[in-house]
Amino acid sequence: MAVLSLTNAHLAFGHVALLDAANFALETGERVGLIGRNGTGKSSLLKILAGLEKLDDGLLQQQQGLTNVYVPQEPELRGDATIFDVVSEGVAEAKALRERYERHDEHDDLAWVQERIEHIGAWNWEQRVDETLQRLGLDGSRLVGSLSGGLKKRVALGRALVAQPDVLLLDEPTNHLDLDAIAWLEGLLNDFKGSLLLITHDRQFLDNVANRIVELDRGQLRGYPGNYAAFQAAKAYELENEALANARFDKLLAQEEVWIRKGVEARRTRSVARVQRLQEMRLQHAARRDVQGKVRLDIDTGSASGKIVAELEDVSKSYGDRPIVRGFTSTILRGDKVGLIGPNGAGKTTLLKMILGELPPDSGTVRLGSRLTVAYFDQMRDTLNLDATLADTISPGSEWIEIGTQKKHVKSYLGDFLFSPARANSPVRTLSGGERNRLLLARLFARPANVLVLDEPTNDLDIETLELLEELLAEYDGTVFLVSHDRRFLDNVVTSTIVYEGDACWREYEGRVEDWLTQSKRAAALQAKATPAAAPTPPPAPEPAPVVATKRKLSYKEQRELDEIPKQIAALEAEQTQLNALIAGSELYTQGAKRIAEVTDRAAEIDAELLALMERWEVLESK
Repeated sequence: MAVLSLTNAHLAFGHVALLDAANFALETGERVGLIGRNGTGKSSLLKILAGLEKLDDGLLQQQQGLTNVYVPQEPELRGDATIFDVVSEGVAEAKALRERYERHDEHDDLAWVQERIEHIGAWNWEQRVDETLQRLGLDGSRLVGSLSGGLKKRVALGRALVAQPDVLLLDEPTNHLDLDAIAWLEGLLNDFKGSLLLITHDRQFLDNVANRIVELDRGQLRGYPGNYAAFQAAKAYELENEALANARFDKLLAQEEVWIRKGVEARRTRSVARVQRLQEMRLQHAARRDVQGKVRLDIDTGSASGKIVAELEDVSKSYGDRPIVRGFTSTILRGDKVGLIGPNGAGKTTLLKMILGELPPDSGTVRLGSRLTVAYFDQMRDTLNLDATLADTISPGSEWIEIGTQKKHVKSYLGDFLFSPARANSPVRTLSGGERNRLLLARLFARPANVLVLDEPTNDLDIETLELLEELLAEYDGTVFLVSHDRRFLDNVVTSTIVYEGDACWREYEGRVEDWLTQSKRAAALQAKATPAAAPTPPPAPEPAPVVATKRKLSYKEQRELDEIPKQIAALEAEQTQLNALIAGSELYTQGAKRIAEVTDRAAEIDAELLALMERWEVLESK
């Protein structure tokens, strides 16, 4: 049963139609992920459903007595208030009713007040707030103004959850949250009893939370059952069919246009119905909602750096009495793509500045490589002049820009990042958050650099741009340092991770985020096994032969096998993702029992093959 719905909804800003006769319904208990390009109107749609903005035309309906709470991207909180007071704003009606009852105003309808208090559970609102704070890990006595961005987001979520709404509307809830906080939020939302509609570009988060995906595409809202992986499979099939249908239509239209332009002799015999059909086809073609263009990304790596980018030996850094980095050693080579992972405030930026030689360590040594040219992407966008035009931001004082050996007009270059020529002379302040990020990327890639430092580049970027950025960074010849809380993005880009492990200790791991999680879990399990046996002194090994055997060099055949295993695993995981999407979708179950059995059997086979490959990889690496 739908708790709220939109029918024939229209919304436009200027000549741009954000909603064009769109329809939408949110069912009881649904967890819907709303996705779409930056600037398509997702946040506006959320505000309309929250009652904060109005449609130009159309109908918004909701169940009688429905309560909904909206949490924006950047929630407004009173900085001088305590966390307890701000979260208590979510039970404002309960507070007011109980105060009203306790005043015993003789002109008041106390019977109705008491009935309403009992209906919304207002007698114990303090207990509800305390339970919510405990669940969110928040200290109610702290002032909101002293909190980090991630903690402020928790406070805003606490204020929403304590109200126990029927519908929760969240706009980019994972922004400013670290990996642990995102995992915590996933559990929180999966336990939420009401209906949920959220905007996010975190694909892993969507896979773990959403049970339906709704895409806002060219003014229309289309729903897809299942998580993001299921959506990807269904969308690819849909776009393929749409392209084929458009190609057939265009071929027929071209034939009809040739016919209508034939000589006088042909015009005498032409069919009135055929002419009328051609006119209708022209109107259909003009009204077609063509697939939007894609961002085209390219980058000038400039001259190559030396083979070694940075060598750190036992470096430490403290601020006052607080240690940030303790005894860290690492070697960064040209072409490495390093992800820095740690909670907000752990010191990722401090460590990064030491690696790049911008901040001296208190102890230890840092040796930098030669010919380093560093380009930065700043998550806070402080480097953008809001009064400058887009063109001046990219190429100050010139209409042309050089990318490697290629020379481009600045308007054409901006067009590669989906900025129309008409907007080239618009000020930066007119852009949305996602568009400003896109502009920063355009400026970053316009400058030659062999070291890229990307600090939270995924915030506010749409999924399509994220995927294209992943491809670009994977092919980039230089060195990348990436700070991000987007697990899927990190997994698709990095070749190693530097992870905060508490108490100012940082450790480097080879591989992706999943590899780090696997290795750290294995290390923790081994340590747990070793701890009880640490008391008795183990007998000495009779012979060192096994140790020597583990140190032997791999044979040529074994080395080739080791090199091929990651590719085999990647291919199997890609196939597994496609099969899981089929299983999660509805199309498979219309193809008969034989096809269903084939897909499910192959999915089971892949699990076994992956397990065997992982075990073999571990054996070869141990040698």
